[in-house]
Amino acid sequence: MFDGLKDKLDSFREDAEAAAEEAADEESASDGTDERPDRPEPVDDRAETEADPDPDEDGSTVGRLTRAKAYATGRIVIEEEDLETPLWDLEMALVESDVEMGVAETILDRVREELIGETRKQVDTTAGLVREALREALVEVISVGQFDFDEAVAEAEPPVTIVFTGVNGVGKTTTIAKLGRYFEERGLSVVIANGDTYRAGANEQIREHADALGLKLISHERGGDPAAVVYDAVEYAEANDVDVVLGDTAGRLHTSDDLMEQLSKIDRVVDPDMTLFVDESVAGQDAVRRAEEFDDAAAVDGAVLTKADADSQGGAAISVAQVTGKPILFLGTGQEYDDLRRFDPEALVADLLDE
Repeated sequence: MFDGLKDKLDSFREDAEAAAEEAADEESASDGTDERPDRPEPVDDRAETEADPDPDEDGSTVGRLTRAKAYATGRIVIEEEDLETPLWDLEMALVESDVEMGVAETILDRVREELIGETRKQVDTTAGLVREALREALVEVISVGQFDFDEAVAEAEPPVTIVFTGVNGVGKTTTIAKLGRYFEERGLSVVIANGDTYRAGANEQIREHADALGLKLISHERGGDPAAVVYDAVEYAEANDVDVVLGDTAGRLHTSDDLMEQLSKIDRVVDPDMTLFVDESVAGQDAVRRAEEFDDAAAVDGAVLTKADADSQGGAAISVAQVTGKPILFLGTGQEYDDLRRFDPEALVADLLDE
């Protein structure tokens, strides 16, 4: 998963490490130091600052004396000019991986903040410093809005009502079925509501899933009121002590006023505990754009990205939370009902960085 992005991040780490080491080697040579000691010794950063307070004449942000002293004691001081080419390559790599441009710039700014003029941390290698900077930048971007989904469900008054929205053909109905299995495995009973009352075959498709999972399905005739279907499912859940209601809705575009009004009516009539946006991870920038548009039109609480197992780029997974301020909660990773993975930003970043 996201192997293409992983390869690009590996290339940046290698290039950034090589650039920083080369710059440090040049400082060492100019200071007459042949090699770095095996064991770093503590350095008084304050003393360095006092002894070498001004930039070099060539505009460097860290003086040569500071850099030479740091290198002699096993530390690396990195200048922006050292990373100019690797950072440019990283930006291009992120954009090529369908990371939204503003998100890519945020990642680069965070990496610069962590690396440029770095003298605060004692590190074993430049590679460790670069890896940590990249890890911090990615986790910060991906973690926006994260909350504990299971805890939120446990704390809500039953029946917990979750409505799903998104465009047609992205795996919304299958995601509902997967979450039905997810909840049942955790001891919660589930009823499904088919609020997609306009699409031909929608009732048959969702009934097939409900029957396969042994779940109760509430549906009306084609062309019925979606809000009424979800309302009836909530009524059924209350009367039968069912824990969770999962409500499907018609696939829609944010520009479809009548369908967006249906979402608004469901909100008014049912007042769901969560509204989740579903899209394909492989849709990349389109998924990011649609997530933002749906959130603007009818506020969502989180996102589910399907087909993550087929996505080598990872742009949507990197970008959606930062753009919308709402978290990714699950990744769909296959066609089976168990192929649903809780989204863990730190675990994803660890995988991307081979940690």
